[in-house]
Amino acid sequence: MSTHETQGELWEVFIQSKAGQSFKHAGSVHAYDKNMAINNARDTYTRRGEGTGLWVVPSNQIVSVTVEEDPSFFEPADDKIYRHPTFYDLPKGVTNM
Repeated sequence: MSTHETQGELWEVFIQSKAGQSFKHAGSVHAYDKNMAINNARDTYTRRGEGTGLWVVPSNQIVSVTVEEDPSFFEPADDKIYRHPTFYDLPKGVTNM
């Protein structure tokens, strides 16, 4: 029997520590559907109030690229200064960007 048959599909878990902050990868859980994945993630990664938001994503739906696969993808765009966050003035009251 495969792991998928005995434990369900692999899901990646992302947690938001505080409202307005980015989500960070926390780990993985196995589950047969999205509701079970959310419950397993909650039980495993947020038992002690570690987060204010939770994402679960099927591992087989994540797409990636590495510098070895496509070096040009990671070349800096120094000629486009508007892509650098220091170019913009933050509005008053914005604390997490």
